[in-house]
Amino acid sequence: MHLTGFEGKTAIVSGAAGGIGQAVVRALLDAGAKVVATDTEEALAANSVAGAENRPLDVRDDQAAEALVAEVEAAHGPLGLGVHAAGVLAIGPLLELAPEEWDRVLGINATGTFNVTRAFGRAMARNGGGAIAAVSSNAAGIPRMNMGVYAASKAAATMLIRCLGLELAGHGVRCNIVAPGSTLTPMQTGMWAEDGGAGERSVIEGNLEAYRTGIPLKKLATPEDIASAVMFLLSDQAGHVTMADLYVDGGGTLRA
Repeated sequence: MHLTGFEGKTAIVSGAAGGIGQAVVRALLDAGAKVVATDTEEALAANSVAGAENRPLDVRDDQAAEALVAEVEAAHGPLGLGVHAAGVLAIGPLLELAPEEWDRVLGINATGTFNVTRAFGRAMARNGGGAIAAVSSNAAGIPRMNMGVYAASKAAATMLIRCLGLELAGHGVRCNIVAPGSTLTPMQTGMWAEDGGAGERSVIEGNLEAYRTGIPLKKLATPEDIASAVMFLLSDQAGHVTMADLYVDGGGTLRA
């Protein structure tokens, strides 16, 4: 199936310097969209995709998010596609978590989702339509050992997008979630730097002590796997899909 609905459209991607964000930017460019890639200034300097316009953005700043959307529309025309892929990972038991770390993770993963997707949604409602896709996590729907703050932040982001989708449906704006499992990105592989590859094997095989099932497909996702799901949800072919929460985790959560 050839996906359509991208040619000439203006798109913004947050978290565009991350592994999944870069894959989404490339996919949108390949499909003919005009892409503005946002992330921190440092991240964009280190990891940018040729062909996209790079714009720094702190997703915790609601006024900056609104200003960015306005500037992009003034330069490139009405915003038609928005992808929110910005996020951070935090590992550790909740009983030992510093309040500052809770604030940091919720600020980026939950409040950042609110700021960015609301700015997308306001513009698209004015324009009479559009599509938003947010990258959440399968951790939003299943408890994880030593990942409480991350899981809580992604659960908040997931429900926020579903509620936003309900509010925007009457304006012709679709809002959907892609929930990856373990994916071969620097965020994931950084946790395995000193284990000689045992981390990947452990994720695939599962860990009974951590109450974690393995991955039935016996492999981790690639960023391109996640980007493909995002592209489907943005496409004309998903024109009757909104408020969906699509798990792309190789069956790791045993969830439909």
